[in-house]
Amino acid sequence: MAHLLSTSCMINVSSGCKPYYIPLNQGLRAFSTSSTLQASKSPFGRLVSYGEKPQRNLTVHATTLPISKEAPTQPGSGSHQSVNEPSKPQRVMVIGGDGYCGWATALHLSNKGYEVAIVDSLVRRLFDHQLGLESLTPIASIHNRLRCWKSLTGKTIELYIGDICDFEFLSETFKSFEPDAVVHFGEQRSAPYSMIDRSRAVFTQNNNVIGTLNVLFAIKEFREQCHLVKLGTMGEYGTPNIDIEEGYITITHNGRTDTLPYPKQASSFYHLSKVHDSNNIAFTCKAWGIRATDLNQGVVYGMKTDETGMHEELCNRLDYDGVFGTALNRFCVQAAVGHPLTVYGKGGQTRGYLDIRDTVQCVELAIANPGQSGEFRVFNQFTEQFSVNELAALVTKAGEKLGLNVESISVPNPRVEAEEHYYNAKHTKLIELGLEPHLLSDSLVDSLLNYAIKFKDRVDTKQMMPSVSWRKMGVKPRTITT
Repeated sequence: MAHLLSTSCMINVSSGCKPYYIPLNQGLRAFSTSSTLQASKSPFGRLVSYGEKPQRNLTVHATTLPISKEAPTQPGSGSHQSVNEPSKPQRVMVIGGDGYCGWATALHLSNKGYEVAIVDSLVRRLFDHQLGLESLTPIASIHNRLRCWKSLTGKTIELYIGDICDFEFLSETFKSFEPDAVVHFGEQRSAPYSMIDRSRAVFTQNNNVIGTLNVLFAIKEFREQCHLVKLGTMGEYGTPNIDIEEGYITITHNGRTDTLPYPKQASSFYHLSKVHDSNNIAFTCKAWGIRATDLNQGVVYGMKTDETGMHEELCNRLDYDGVFGTALNRFCVQAAVGHPLTVYGKGGQTRGYLDIRDTVQCVELAIANPGQSGEFRVFNQFTEQFSVNELAALVTKAGEKLGLNVESISVPNPRVEAEEHYYNAKHTKLIELGLEPHLLSDSLVDSLLNYAIKFKDRVDTKQMMPSVSWRKMGVKPRTITT
């Protein structure tokens, strides 16, 4: 039995029934943060939904369209229209909508006129408690966030709290919300976290791979025309000594030519989970006719979008620690508190980067321009390439303008990666769809530094140094030292 929680009672709901809906102003308070995470059994097997929704007829589809059948085209701006039906907003399910990219995306889509539901287990908040970490910016509970959003805009974002690895929960969520598109951010997204110890490596692969498989099966069974927009990573490709194409490469071997998936060279158990996801999605597109777009995203920086900047309770998180913090965000916080910028090894590691504002723009473009049934599209989602040394130089220059004394130090690289290498990745498909990039500039780095200075009293300097070693991980559970 799946369970639905309210403030006054617990109601058992059979798996064949729709869950009840509770208006936001009568909803639950935030879950207690004292619960513990077990890699072998999820504590998030409950369905909790919020939002106002009229009664709808539910049709369950158990089969898929043939691969050759084309989908009807759908205009953007959050609406679609079929024959003899008035235009209505597209319904988009954002899995992982309480996270860094997911939260900004959910607000952006809601603001653009889509009907949005967030699906999240809230486990990312639990990781912070487990590891003694905290976002630089104070973040409100998901419930308060959504109340604030409705108060400011009049728009309701539905909320389902549960674990997508629990297929019963996911099934009821799909049947209840009936999404036209699913944006899948709902994965453990840190390479260092996946390399702490065996239990976290296993959790990462189980959560990411099984969760994505469940989403694929839910689309097949309940919403066969639903478009899956999956957030992958540029880290799937590694750092090959040839140009990185967008998903596929045409090669000639022994006189024969074929277009094949681009070779993957993942560098952590997290990145490997993303490779497994890509293979599973590609297979189900071919076998079941699912339509999917894999967004191989670069490193995201920044925290403010038009929507998250509307009120302090909508503020996004900003991670600066050695487990979840990314290089540019971490460097800005280090500069703000007078900590040397920690460059791993030689600092020549080069990756694709993009602004959080471009993340939400790319997702919207993918939703508004779906592929055909059976098509597996791959877009490389980034706007610029930088080495770690180049980022450190940008932060140093911006810090000096603000009167900060910024220094860089080289620390032993905890990862197993090339520290000097060729890197040239293609990223044209989203530009062709209309992406207007926000390129990294002195003013943006200044803005990040000013945020870091504003909240510097919240910085835990003991979290600045890398604490996870790729080579030293083992079987025994590890507690990250602080």
